[in-house]
This record gives sequence, C-alpha cells and structure tokens, in this order.
Amino acid sequence: MNLADMRTIVRRELKDEDADNYRWTNDEMDRHIARAVKEFSEAIPYEQKVTKATTANSRELDISSLSDRVMVAVVEYPVGEFPMRYQRFSLWGDTLTLLGSDVPDGSNACIYYGKLHTLAVSSSTIPAEFEELVALGAGGYAAYEWAAYATNRVNAGGSDTTGEFLKWGRDKLEQFRAALRRLGRRNRVRAGSLYRPYYPAVSQTTDYGP
Repeated sequence: MNLADMRTIVRRELKDEDADNYRWTNDEMDRHIARAVKEFSEAIPYEQKVTKATTANSRELDISSLSDRVMVAVVEYPVGEFPMRYQRFSLWGDTLTLLGSDVPDGSNACIYYGKLHTLAVSSSTIPAEFEELVALGAGGYAAYEWAAYATNRVNAGGSDTTGEFLKWGRDKLEQFRAALRRLGRRNRVRAGSLYRPYYPAVSQTTDYGP
C-alpha cells in the first residue's frame, strides 16, 4: 500500500474515478487521507521502541527526539532483566520522569511508545488489516467537506446531491470513529496489562478549595 493506492481506494468509494473530471484533486484527496491517518494514529499508533541512556542520579529523561510521538506506553528500567521491570512514570512536555524506587545510574532505559503512522509515495506503516478503515475515514472527510463547500452553490448533480454527500460523509465518519473507539480500547487494555501507569488520584468527594 502507498499513497496512490489509497487514493484509488478512496476514489472508488466516492465514485470519483473519471481521471479527466475528478471532483477532488490529488492534493485535496491527500489532505483528507492525511487527516484520517492522523486520527487513526491517535487510536492505534505506530509502535516503536528506543533505547535511551539515563543520567546518573536523575529521574528525568529527555524524549524530545521521539518525533511524531502520540503516547508513551511503558518504560523498562533497568534493562535486560527477566521478568522485565516496568517503571511508573509521569510525562510533562518532552520530559519523562521515572517514579519507581530505582534511581537511574546512567545505564540504559527502553521506552516503548507510539507515533504517527506514515503513508507516503512508496511506503506505509499502516497494517494491511486497517487500510480499508483509513480509506473509510478519508472518504467520509472528503464527502463531508465537499458537501459543506457546495451548500448554497449551483450543483450540476441536482438539488439532492449535496444532501446525499453530507449524509454519506457523516455516516462514514461515524463508522470510522466507532471502529477507532473499539480498537483503541482494546489497544489500551493490552498495553495497560504490562504496567500500572501513573495518574494522580482524583477525589470524587473531597473539596480542596480554590
């Protein structure tokens, strides 16, 4: 799968296959595909692992080099033990702070994180099983935006065309987002089984004042 293949799939869904009279230009189509890829990535990010050296007697790790980062799943420290030791951590901007009992000594830590998927001219990181799902979202965005643009404009397809595109686009986006919610929950459960993430407890009964 590459970007051209994805365009073909989306155009087929939109019945926009006349190359001499495309309703959406390639640039417009690419923009809708990119939006769907980004939303897909936020639910099912591209899984990555990186080894970072810690600083002796410092709990902080600079992860600014992890480009296109969507989330951090787990941090392994120390590295190379069995079973693996996953550390509780907090994240503020590009600074990851280890909260466990182990104070880093300068040895390596492994960070497991998710980043944005790429869909380029010659390559893709999107798993084959999810390509149709991304196409569904891209088609929904394309139809919805075209309908919004065409509202109150003369339409050669008839007065019902805009409404049909609007409904079609809304339905496809609802299906797309429902699938992402379902798959995203499953993904979080799998990652969450590896460690207990750090989130400060929020009292539901105590009023701490302003």
